[in-house]
Amino acid sequence: MKKIRNVLVNLAKKNVLFRKASRTIVVFFGKIKYSYYMMTNKVDDKVILFEAFGGRNYTCSPKAIYEKMLTMKKFKDYKLIWAFVNPDNHEVKKDKRLTIVTSKSKEYYKYCASAKYWIVNSIMPESVIKKKKQVYVQCWHGTPLKKLRYDIEVEGGALNTIKEMRKRNDIDASRFDYFISPSKYCTERFTSAFNLKKLNKEHIIIEEGYPRNDFLFNKTETDILKIKKKLNVPLDKKIIFYMPTFRDNQHTTGVGYTYNLAIDFDSLKEKIGDEYFILFSPHYFIANKIDMSKYEGFIKNVARYDEINELYLISDIIMTDYSSIFFDFANLKKPMLFYMYDFAEYKDKLRDFYISLDELPGDIVYTQKELEKSIKNIDKTFEKNQEKYKKFNKKYNYLDDGNASERVINKIFR
Repeated sequence: MKKIRNVLVNLAKKNVLFRKASRTIVVFFGKIKYSYYMMTNKVDDKVILFEAFGGRNYTCSPKAIYEKMLTMKKFKDYKLIWAFVNPDNHEVKKDKRLTIVTSKSKEYYKYCASAKYWIVNSIMPESVIKKKKQVYVQCWHGTPLKKLRYDIEVEGGALNTIKEMRKRNDIDASRFDYFISPSKYCTERFTSAFNLKKLNKEHIIIEEGYPRNDFLFNKTETDILKIKKKLNVPLDKKIIFYMPTFRDNQHTTGVGYTYNLAIDFDSLKEKIGDEYFILFSPHYFIANKIDMSKYEGFIKNVARYDEINELYLISDIIMTDYSSIFFDFANLKKPMLFYMYDFAEYKDKLRDFYISLDELPGDIVYTQKELEKSIKNIDKTFEKNQEKYKKFNKKYNYLDDGNASERVINKIFR
Protein backbone atom coordinates (compact mmCIF):
# COMPACT_ATOMS: atom_id res chain seq x y z
CA MET A 1 0.00 0.00 0.00
CA LYS A 2 2.88 2.36 0.79
CA LYS A 3 4.41 1.80 -2.66
CA ILE A 4 1.05 2.43 -4.32
CA ARG A 5 0.61 5.61 -2.29
CA ASN A 6 4.08 6.86 -3.28
CA VAL A 7 3.33 6.24 -6.96
CA LEU A 8 0.08 8.21 -6.64
CA VAL A 9 1.79 11.09 -4.82
CA ASN A 10 4.47 11.27 -7.52
CA LEU A 11 1.77 11.34 -10.17
CA ALA A 12 -0.09 14.06 -8.26
CA LYS A 13 3.07 16.19 -8.21
CA LYS A 14 3.50 15.95 -11.96
CA ASN A 15 -0.11 15.99 -13.14
CA VAL A 16 -2.40 18.76 -11.91
CA LEU A 17 -5.52 17.19 -13.44
CA PHE A 18 -4.87 13.89 -11.68
CA ARG A 19 -4.20 15.73 -8.41
CA LYS A 20 -7.47 17.66 -8.64
CA ALA A 21 -9.47 14.58 -9.62
CA SER A 22 -8.02 12.43 -6.82
CA ARG A 23 -8.64 15.13 -4.20
CA THR A 24 -12.21 15.59 -5.42
CA ILE A 25 -12.84 11.86 -5.10
CA VAL A 26 -11.30 11.67 -1.61
CA VAL A 27 -13.34 14.65 -0.37
CA PHE A 28 -16.54 13.32 -2.00
CA PHE A 29 -16.34 9.98 -0.23
CA GLY A 30 -15.23 11.70 2.96
CA LYS A 31 -18.38 13.82 2.92
CA ILE A 32 -20.54 10.76 2.33
CA LYS A 33 -18.94 9.12 5.37
CA TYR A 34 -19.27 12.30 7.45
CA SER A 35 -22.96 12.72 6.56
CA TYR A 36 -23.70 9.73 8.81
CA TYR A 37 -22.24 11.58 11.80
CA MET A 38 -24.14 14.75 10.85
CA MET A 39 -27.46 12.91 10.80
CA THR A 40 -26.91 10.93 13.99
CA ASN A 41 -25.52 13.72 16.22
CA LYS A 42 -27.39 16.89 17.16
CA VAL A 43 -25.51 20.09 17.95
CA ASP A 44 -24.98 20.49 21.69
CA ASP A 45 -24.65 24.13 22.77
CA LYS A 46 -22.33 23.16 25.62
CA VAL A 47 -19.74 21.13 23.73
CA ILE A 48 -16.50 22.74 22.50
CA LEU A 49 -13.94 21.02 20.23
CA PHE A 50 -10.28 22.11 20.43
CA GLU A 51 -7.51 21.21 18.00
CA ALA A 52 -4.03 22.68 17.34
CA PHE A 53 -1.97 22.11 14.20
CA GLY A 54 -4.26 19.34 12.96
CA GLY A 55 -3.99 17.42 16.24
CA ARG A 56 -0.19 17.47 16.42
CA ASN A 57 0.17 19.63 19.54
CA TYR A 58 -1.37 20.89 22.75
CA THR A 59 -0.41 24.54 22.35
CA CYS A 60 -1.16 27.96 20.83
CA SER A 61 -4.38 29.93 21.24
CA PRO A 62 -6.69 26.88 21.48
CA LYS A 63 -4.73 25.80 24.57
CA ALA A 64 -4.76 29.31 26.06
CA ILE A 65 -8.52 29.64 25.54
CA TYR A 66 -9.17 26.15 26.95
CA GLU A 67 -7.13 26.74 30.10
CA LYS A 68 -8.77 30.14 30.65
CA MET A 69 -12.21 28.55 30.31
CA LEU A 70 -11.31 26.12 33.10
CA THR A 71 -11.13 29.12 35.48
CA MET A 72 -14.43 30.72 34.39
CA LYS A 73 -17.76 29.87 36.06
CA LYS A 74 -19.61 30.30 32.78
CA PHE A 75 -18.16 27.01 31.51
CA LYS A 76 -18.60 24.88 34.64
CA ASP A 77 -21.12 22.57 32.94
CA TYR A 78 -19.58 22.51 29.43
CA LYS A 79 -17.98 19.47 27.80
CA LEU A 80 -14.49 20.27 26.45
CA ILE A 81 -13.03 18.02 23.74
CA TRP A 82 -9.38 17.90 22.68
CA ALA A 83 -8.38 16.07 19.48
CA PHE A 84 -4.87 14.68 18.92
CA VAL A 85 -3.20 12.46 16.34
CA ASN A 86 -1.40 10.71 19.22
CA PRO A 87 -3.33 11.44 22.43
CA ASP A 88 -0.78 9.74 24.71
CA ASN A 89 1.93 12.23 23.71
CA HIS A 90 0.36 15.31 25.29
CA GLU A 91 0.04 16.58 28.86
CA VAL A 92 -3.37 18.24 28.73
CA LYS A 93 -4.46 20.13 31.83
CA LYS A 94 -6.83 17.70 33.51
CA ASP A 95 -10.43 18.47 34.33
CA LYS A 96 -13.66 16.51 34.80
CA ARG A 97 -15.11 18.34 31.79
CA LEU A 98 -12.29 17.13 29.50
CA THR A 99 -12.60 14.38 26.90
CA ILE A 100 -9.65 13.48 24.66
CA VAL A 101 -10.21 11.87 21.25
CA THR A 102 -8.01 10.69 18.41
CA SER A 103 -8.08 12.91 15.32
CA LYS A 104 -9.95 11.40 12.34
CA SER A 105 -11.49 8.68 14.55
CA LYS A 106 -15.20 7.90 14.91
CA GLU A 107 -15.27 9.83 18.19
CA TYR A 108 -13.57 12.78 16.51
CA TYR A 109 -16.17 12.99 13.75
CA LYS A 110 -18.96 12.55 16.27
CA TYR A 111 -17.78 15.62 18.16
CA CYS A 112 -17.13 17.56 14.96
CA ALA A 113 -20.81 17.02 14.18
CA SER A 114 -22.14 17.73 17.69
CA ALA A 115 -19.86 20.45 19.11
CA LYS A 116 -21.39 23.90 19.04
CA TYR A 117 -17.90 25.45 18.81
CA TRP A 118 -14.75 24.47 16.90
CA ILE A 119 -11.70 26.29 18.26
CA VAL A 120 -8.69 25.51 16.03
CA ASN A 121 -5.53 27.17 14.70
CA SER A 122 -5.21 25.49 11.31
CA ILE A 123 -7.44 23.95 8.62
CA MET A 124 -10.46 21.80 9.40
CA PRO A 125 -10.86 18.78 7.04
CA GLU A 126 -12.74 19.57 3.81
CA SER A 127 -15.03 16.59 4.36
CA VAL A 128 -16.26 18.02 7.68
CA ILE A 129 -19.40 20.00 6.88
CA LYS A 130 -20.31 22.78 9.31
CA LYS A 131 -23.95 22.98 10.36
CA LYS A 132 -25.71 26.34 10.55
CA LYS A 133 -25.86 26.19 14.34
CA GLN A 134 -22.12 25.56 14.70
CA VAL A 135 -19.46 28.24 15.32
CA TYR A 136 -16.00 27.92 13.75
CA VAL A 137 -13.34 29.99 15.58
CA GLN A 138 -10.15 30.29 13.53
CA CYS A 139 -7.29 31.26 15.86
CA TRP A 140 -4.52 30.97 13.25
CA HIS A 141 -0.97 30.48 14.49
CA GLY A 142 1.06 33.63 14.21
CA THR A 143 1.64 37.11 12.89
CA PRO A 144 2.70 36.64 9.25
CA LEU A 145 6.02 37.75 7.80
CA LYS A 146 5.82 35.66 4.63
CA LYS A 147 2.78 35.90 2.40
CA LEU A 148 -0.21 33.60 2.91
CA ARG A 149 -2.88 32.01 0.70
CA TYR A 150 -4.46 34.62 -1.63
CA ASP A 151 -1.47 36.95 -1.26
CA ILE A 152 1.01 34.41 -2.66
CA GLU A 153 1.83 35.34 -6.25
CA VAL A 154 4.56 32.87 -7.24
CA GLU A 155 4.13 29.22 -8.21
CA GLY A 156 6.61 27.63 -5.80
CA GLY A 157 4.65 24.90 -4.02
CA ALA A 158 5.36 21.22 -4.69
CA LEU A 159 1.78 20.04 -4.17
CA ASN A 160 -0.40 23.08 -4.90
CA THR A 161 -0.73 25.69 -7.62
CA ILE A 162 -1.86 29.20 -6.65
CA LYS A 163 -5.31 28.40 -8.03
CA GLU A 164 -5.55 25.24 -5.94
CA MET A 165 -4.43 27.06 -2.78
CA ARG A 166 -7.06 29.74 -3.30
CA LYS A 167 -9.82 27.22 -3.93
CA ARG A 168 -8.97 25.29 -0.77
CA ASN A 169 -8.79 28.57 1.15
CA ASP A 170 -12.31 29.54 0.10
CA ILE A 171 -13.70 26.16 1.13
CA ASP A 172 -12.19 26.57 4.59
CA ALA A 173 -12.64 30.32 5.09
CA SER A 174 -16.29 30.30 4.00
CA ARG A 175 -16.97 28.30 7.19
CA PHE A 176 -15.31 30.80 9.58
CA ASP A 177 -17.47 32.61 12.13
CA TYR A 178 -14.64 34.29 14.04
CA PHE A 179 -11.00 35.00 13.21
CA ILE A 180 -8.62 36.04 15.98
CA SER A 181 -6.20 38.89 15.24
CA PRO A 182 -3.51 40.37 17.53
CA SER A 183 -3.19 43.73 15.77
CA LYS A 184 -4.44 46.09 13.09
CA TYR A 185 -1.60 44.89 10.87
CA CYS A 186 -2.76 41.27 11.17
CA THR A 187 -6.38 42.19 10.59
CA GLU A 188 -5.44 43.75 7.27
CA ARG A 189 -3.24 40.83 6.24
CA PHE A 190 -5.71 38.12 7.29
CA THR A 191 -8.58 39.87 5.52
CA SER A 192 -6.58 39.90 2.30
CA ALA A 193 -4.86 36.50 2.59
CA PHE A 194 -8.00 34.57 3.52
CA ASN A 195 -10.15 36.44 0.99
CA LEU A 196 -12.53 37.46 3.78
CA LYS A 197 -13.98 40.53 2.06
CA LYS A 198 -15.12 38.67 -1.06
CA LEU A 199 -16.49 35.89 1.14
CA ASN A 200 -18.46 38.51 3.12
CA LYS A 201 -16.47 37.64 6.22
CA GLU A 202 -14.55 40.84 6.92
CA HIS A 203 -16.71 41.49 10.02
CA ILE A 204 -15.64 38.26 11.81
CA ILE A 205 -12.26 39.54 13.06
CA ILE A 206 -11.70 39.65 16.83
CA GLU A 207 -8.82 42.10 17.29
CA GLU A 208 -7.97 41.68 20.98
CA GLY A 209 -4.39 40.32 21.10
CA TYR A 210 -3.16 36.73 20.84
CA PRO A 211 -4.40 34.36 23.57
CA ARG A 212 -1.32 32.21 22.92
CA ASN A 213 0.93 35.02 24.19
CA ASP A 214 -0.78 35.37 27.60
CA PHE A 215 1.59 32.67 28.79
CA LEU A 216 4.59 34.94 28.21
CA PHE A 217 3.30 37.54 30.65
CA ASN A 218 2.25 35.22 33.46
CA LYS A 219 5.36 33.16 34.27
CA THR A 220 7.97 33.65 37.01
CA GLU A 221 11.71 32.95 37.25
CA THR A 222 10.83 29.84 39.24
CA ASP A 223 8.66 28.61 36.35
CA ILE A 224 11.54 29.20 33.93
CA LEU A 225 13.93 27.18 36.09
CA LYS A 226 11.42 24.30 36.22
CA ILE A 227 11.16 24.31 32.42
CA LYS A 228 14.94 24.18 32.05
CA LYS A 229 15.13 21.23 34.42
CA LYS A 230 12.27 19.45 32.66
CA LEU A 231 14.08 19.83 29.33
CA ASN A 232 17.41 18.91 30.93
CA VAL A 233 19.28 21.83 29.39
CA PRO A 234 22.54 23.19 30.89
CA LEU A 235 21.95 25.82 33.56
CA ASP A 236 25.39 27.36 33.04
CA LYS A 237 25.02 28.16 29.32
CA LYS A 238 23.07 30.66 27.26
CA ILE A 239 20.33 29.13 25.12
CA ILE A 240 19.68 29.77 21.43
CA PHE A 241 16.30 28.66 20.10
CA TYR A 242 16.67 27.91 16.37
CA MET A 243 13.46 27.41 14.41
CA PRO A 244 13.65 27.58 10.60
CA THR A 245 10.50 27.45 8.50
CA PHE A 246 9.69 24.74 5.95
CA ARG A 247 10.05 25.29 2.21
CA ASP A 248 6.96 24.65 0.09
CA ASN A 249 9.11 23.25 -2.71
CA GLN A 250 11.06 20.72 -0.60
CA HIS A 251 8.90 17.62 -0.72
CA THR A 252 9.96 13.98 -1.01
CA THR A 253 7.50 11.23 -1.94
CA GLY A 254 7.01 8.81 0.93
CA VAL A 255 8.57 11.24 3.39
CA GLY A 256 6.62 14.48 3.06
CA TYR A 257 7.99 18.01 3.40
CA THR A 258 11.71 17.94 4.15
CA TYR A 259 14.37 20.37 5.29
CA ASN A 260 17.85 20.57 3.83
CA LEU A 261 20.19 21.64 6.62
CA ALA A 262 21.98 24.77 5.49
CA ILE A 263 23.78 25.39 8.73
CA ASP A 264 27.13 23.98 9.82
CA PHE A 265 26.49 22.76 13.36
CA ASP A 266 30.03 21.36 13.60
CA SER A 267 31.48 24.81 13.03
CA LEU A 268 29.01 26.37 15.47
CA LYS A 269 29.94 23.84 18.13
CA GLU A 270 33.60 24.69 17.69
CA LYS A 271 33.02 28.46 17.76
CA ILE A 272 30.34 28.89 20.47
CA GLY A 273 29.89 25.46 22.10
CA ASP A 274 31.52 26.50 25.38
CA GLU A 275 29.06 29.35 25.91
CA TYR A 276 25.84 28.32 24.16
CA PHE A 277 23.35 25.45 23.96
CA ILE A 278 20.94 25.16 21.00
CA LEU A 279 17.29 24.13 21.01
CA PHE A 280 16.51 23.11 17.41
CA SER A 281 12.92 22.88 16.16
CA PRO A 282 12.11 22.27 12.47
CA HIS A 283 8.62 23.35 11.28
CA TYR A 284 5.78 20.94 12.11
CA PHE A 285 5.12 20.32 8.40
CA ILE A 286 8.54 18.73 8.07
CA ALA A 287 8.05 14.99 8.25
CA ASN A 288 11.61 13.68 8.04
CA LYS A 289 13.58 13.00 11.20
CA ILE A 290 16.84 14.88 11.57
CA ASP A 291 19.40 12.96 13.58
CA MET A 292 21.05 15.22 16.17
CA SER A 293 22.61 12.46 18.27
CA LYS A 294 26.17 13.46 17.32
CA TYR A 295 25.58 16.89 18.89
CA GLU A 296 24.49 15.66 22.31
CA GLY A 297 25.44 18.23 24.92
CA PHE A 298 25.27 21.06 22.37
CA ILE A 299 21.96 20.64 20.50
CA LYS A 300 18.59 19.29 21.59
CA ASN A 301 15.87 18.52 19.01
CA VAL A 302 12.63 19.96 20.39
CA ALA A 303 10.51 19.50 17.25
CA ARG A 304 8.02 17.35 19.18
CA TYR A 305 7.88 19.58 22.24
CA ASP A 306 4.30 20.80 22.68
CA GLU A 307 4.54 24.24 24.23
CA ILE A 308 6.68 26.63 22.19
CA ASN A 309 6.15 29.42 24.72
CA GLU A 310 8.18 27.45 27.25
CA LEU A 311 11.03 27.37 24.73
CA TYR A 312 10.76 31.15 24.29
CA LEU A 313 10.91 31.72 28.03
CA ILE A 314 14.12 29.77 28.63
CA SER A 315 15.92 31.09 25.54
CA ASP A 316 18.38 33.98 25.58
CA ILE A 317 18.39 34.38 21.79
CA ILE A 318 15.97 33.34 19.08
CA MET A 319 17.20 32.47 15.60
CA THR A 320 15.02 31.89 12.55
CA ASP A 321 14.79 32.66 8.86
CA TYR A 322 11.20 33.43 7.82
CA SER A 323 9.14 31.84 10.59
CA SER A 324 6.74 34.22 12.34
CA ILE A 325 7.87 33.12 15.82
CA PHE A 326 9.92 36.29 16.31
CA PHE A 327 6.74 38.39 16.50
CA ASP A 328 5.66 36.54 19.65
CA PHE A 329 9.19 36.33 21.05
CA ALA A 330 9.53 40.12 20.77
CA ASN A 331 7.17 40.40 23.76
CA LEU A 332 10.05 39.14 25.92
CA LYS A 333 12.39 41.90 24.70
CA LYS A 334 15.36 39.58 24.16
CA PRO A 335 17.83 39.38 21.23
CA MET A 336 16.91 37.81 17.89
CA LEU A 337 18.72 37.18 14.62
CA PHE A 338 17.74 36.02 11.14
CA TYR A 339 19.71 33.48 9.12
CA MET A 340 18.33 33.94 5.59
CA TYR A 341 20.80 31.85 3.59
CA ASP A 342 18.37 31.43 0.64
CA PHE A 343 16.77 34.88 0.76
CA ALA A 344 16.62 35.60 -2.98
CA GLU A 345 15.14 32.21 -3.87
CA TYR A 346 12.60 32.29 -1.05
CA LYS A 347 11.49 35.84 -1.83
CA ASP A 348 11.28 35.48 -5.60
CA LYS A 349 10.24 31.83 -6.05
CA LEU A 350 8.25 30.85 -2.96
CA ARG A 351 6.53 33.41 -0.75
CA ASP A 352 7.83 36.98 -0.63
CA PHE A 353 7.17 39.11 2.46
CA TYR A 354 4.56 41.47 3.83
CA ILE A 355 6.89 43.85 5.62
CA SER A 356 10.23 45.48 4.92
CA LEU A 357 13.07 43.50 6.45
CA ASP A 358 14.44 46.83 7.69
CA GLU A 359 11.80 46.65 10.43
CA LEU A 360 13.26 43.49 11.95
CA PRO A 361 14.95 44.32 15.29
CA GLY A 362 17.90 42.00 14.82
CA ASP A 363 20.80 41.11 12.53
CA ILE A 364 19.99 39.58 9.13
CA VAL A 365 22.80 37.29 7.98
CA TYR A 366 23.24 35.21 4.84
CA THR A 367 26.33 33.07 5.44
CA GLN A 368 27.68 30.77 8.14
CA LYS A 369 30.55 33.16 8.81
CA GLU A 370 28.17 36.11 9.29
CA LEU A 371 25.99 33.99 11.56
CA GLU A 372 28.84 33.08 13.88
CA LYS A 373 30.04 36.70 14.03
CA SER A 374 26.49 37.89 14.80
CA ILE A 375 26.12 35.47 17.72
CA LYS A 376 29.42 36.62 19.21
CA ASN A 377 28.35 40.29 18.94
CA ILE A 378 24.70 39.75 19.89
CA ASP A 379 24.76 41.94 23.03
CA LYS A 380 26.13 44.98 21.18
CA THR A 381 23.64 44.49 18.32
CA PHE A 382 20.74 44.14 20.75
CA GLU A 383 21.68 47.37 22.50
CA LYS A 384 21.97 49.16 19.16
CA ASN A 385 18.50 47.96 18.10
CA GLN A 386 16.57 49.12 21.19
CA GLU A 387 14.70 51.92 19.43
CA LYS A 388 13.81 49.65 16.51
CA TYR A 389 12.61 47.03 19.02
CA LYS A 390 10.26 49.54 20.69
CA LYS A 391 8.75 50.56 17.34
CA PHE A 392 8.34 46.91 16.39
CA ASN A 393 6.40 46.00 19.55
CA LYS A 394 4.32 49.16 19.32
CA LYS A 395 3.18 48.17 15.83
CA TYR A 396 2.75 44.40 16.17
CA ASN A 397 2.33 43.49 19.86
CA TYR A 398 0.56 46.44 21.46
CA LEU A 399 -2.50 44.33 22.42
CA ASP A 400 -0.56 41.50 24.07
CA ASP A 401 -0.76 41.98 27.84
CA GLY A 402 -1.54 38.60 29.42
CA ASN A 403 -5.33 38.98 29.25
CA ALA A 404 -6.16 38.38 25.58
CA SER A 405 -7.77 34.96 26.22
CA GLU A 406 -10.45 36.42 28.44
CA ARG A 407 -11.23 39.24 26.00
CA VAL A 408 -11.50 36.80 23.09
CA ILE A 409 -13.74 34.43 25.05
CA ASN A 410 -16.04 37.29 26.04
CA LYS A 411 -16.37 38.33 22.39
CA ILE A 412 -17.24 34.79 21.24
CA PHE A 413 -19.58 33.92 24.11
CA ARG A 414 -21.25 37.27 24.69
